[in-house]
Amino acid sequence: MEIVLAISIGVLTGSGVWLLLRPRTFQVIMGLSLLSYAVNLFIFSMGRLGMAVAKEPLLVPGVPQDLQHYADPLPQALVLTAIVIGFAMTALFLVVLLASRGISGTDHVDGVHAHDAQEMP
Repeated sequence: MEIVLAISIGVLTGSGVWLLLRPRTFQVIMGLSLLSYAVNLFIFSMGRLGMAVAKEPLLVPGVPQDLQHYADPLPQALVLTAIVIGFAMTALFLVVLLASRGISGTDHVDGVHAHDAQEMP
């Protein structure tokens, strides 16, 4: 299970970095989203992958109150917060993308087409 998670985090990170280096703003936004998903999976995996042993999420009478008997709630809370922040960030970036495209007429990151940049002195 750990190898599948590690490979998926690596693929998401590699795809996100590749999309971040693209010249169009929508691809940059998608790259940021993929990177945020990779970071969320990484943070979630730091809370230990324990599918074989069922751990209680809530306190149960008679069970010692330590992390050996319960699921760690901190990575889950961090990932949930990161999902909400990532959704708001993506919505804001899409609004800025639409406004920038309306003003400049292009969706390139630098604001000019590649053939226009070559013609400029």
